[in-house]
Amino acid sequence: MGAKAWMLLYVEGDPRPILRAAPTLDREATRTLVRRLHPGRRISEIGDGTLLLQSSPEDGQVYATCLPGLTIVCTEEAFLTEPSELDQRFLDEAAGRTTYLVATHSGGDWFAYAIWDGDGTLRRSFSASGSDGVSELVGDPLPFEAPYLDGDGEPDPYEATSLGDDAMRELFGVTFDEPALEKISLAGFEVT
Repeated sequence: MGAKAWMLLYVEGDPRPILRAAPTLDREATRTLVRRLHPGRRISEIGDGTLLLQSSPEDGQVYATCLPGLTIVCTEEAFLTEPSELDQRFLDEAAGRTTYLVATHSGGDWFAYAIWDGDGTLRRSFSASGSDGVSELVGDPLPFEAPYLDGDGEPDPYEATSLGDDAMRELFGVTFDEPALEKISLAGFEVT
């Protein structure tokens, strides 16, 4: 797979058609979002990118987009081995929308994801790597996880990045390295 990504997605309805349509980002709404998520911090624009290439920004950088029905924030603050520990300000931003955290690093054979309902209730959190095993397992598995579970319902950590591809395909209709992600524009920011 060769993927690295750490992102939050705030979703109203089904994100698949939005990601496939690649609508134009709302630049002013995106600036406002990044400022709201980082109160008291200095925010500087650093140029645009794409979801394919900027989904794993360095510390101090944020790439984001506000689209009709879908908001995406790529930030190292979503690079969590225990997704349930996501800072509350990111959950507060959901404002009734479903929140997804998706993070992967294929070099470490690691994948994590979490889903919070619109009211902020954690529905599912999963994190595992081939070297460290399962780091977090909260809630009931989703159907796409079934091929990766052993007879006791425990995930096989050695299949973490494959599960990541299947999770992206099932939840969002794309995979981490899909060319369609190059059509999703992100505004870049430095946060100091």
